[in-house]
Amino acid sequence: MGEATHGLIDGARHAFVSPGVHWLALLLLCSAYLQGAFDKLRDFGGAVAEMRRFGLAPAAPWAVAVIGLELAASGLILSGWHRWLGALMLAAFTVAANFMAGRFWTAPKAQRGPMTNTFFEHWGLAGGFMLVAWHDLGGHLGV
Repeated sequence: MGEATHGLIDGARHAFVSPGVHWLALLLLCSAYLQGAFDKLRDFGGAVAEMRRFGLAPAAPWAVAVIGLELAASGLILSGWHRWLGALMLAAFTVAANFMAGRFWTAPKAQRGPMTNTFFEHWGLAGGFMLVAWHDLGGHLGV
């Protein structure tokens, strides 16, 4: 690579590899869970009904547990305190919820396409949280 390319890479690295960008990336990764928790708090009856739809009983304690998990795990991730734990909590929650809510293989054919896409997007989120935990626990590739 030429000197200009190295300068461009160094400039991009300096601008992108910063605590602010890191925290923003974590916030974006947690955003669906924060939004979900706040929505459930605003409409607790709807949250309870959602738990019932997934066969979770008693539904109200399950709704409280989900709200608590989404807020607590996101808080751990964003604060940096036991970030790995929060990340693994949201990864496990995402996988479990995916099998409860994203069962595309049981859906009518017309709904399968969008549901399949959402199912695999959630696998991507779980993988992102696993990478956060991996990194926080000291994982590195030496690249």
